[in-house]
Amino acid sequence: MKIVDKNNILSRLDKIPGLHLELGCGNRKKNPDHIGIDLLDYDCVDIVGDVFEVIKLFPDSSVASVSAFHFLEHIEDPKALLQELQRITRKNSLLEIVVPHFSNPHYYSDLTHKSSYGLYTFSYMCSCSLFRREVPSYETKYEYKLINVELVFKSSPPFYFRHAIKKFFGFLFNLNTYTKELYEENLCYIFPCYEIRYKMRRN
Repeated sequence: MKIVDKNNILSRLDKIPGLHLELGCGNRKKNPDHIGIDLLDYDCVDIVGDVFEVIKLFPDSSVASVSAFHFLEHIEDPKALLQELQRITRKNSLLEIVVPHFSNPHYYSDLTHKSSYGLYTFSYMCSCSLFRREVPSYETKYEYKLINVELVFKSSPPFYFRHAIKKFFGFLFNLNTYTKELYEENLCYIFPCYEIRYKMRRN
């Protein structure tokens, strides 16, 4: 697929002091000042193209932060993406990822979803000291440290009453690590979680 650089960003990467990327930004960027990358050409997208092909054009250690909101669940190989992000990000750069939690009742309605996520997903791939439960290492871990995981409970409009109830669940289950782990092991199919937010820092 042809890459369309709508604002001539790729030709002046060395002249932009702080490169901040938002992957799969869609038709509404969460961070207006970040470089939006998406396969579809919405108005707010800065670079149109396949995310893997686009980020291959970024030099090593050139990016200060990366965010992705409801994007990783749509790609075939999230581990390959994390590996490429490791190459382009600087030391201490922040990686923020938001995806549906695996218990989200709407997750399987969307046939474009390729991978599911839970509390421990990135603990398998990054260094982590957040949880009491230790996960096995099947491969070399990436150079990221998991610094925060938040369970998000909400309902979309017009379900305002149930949204308020779910916000209370979010407060309760995010009180500490124990309540997060208690929730996912024992309660996630009774009180489904909407999404999960990860923050990682590049080592």
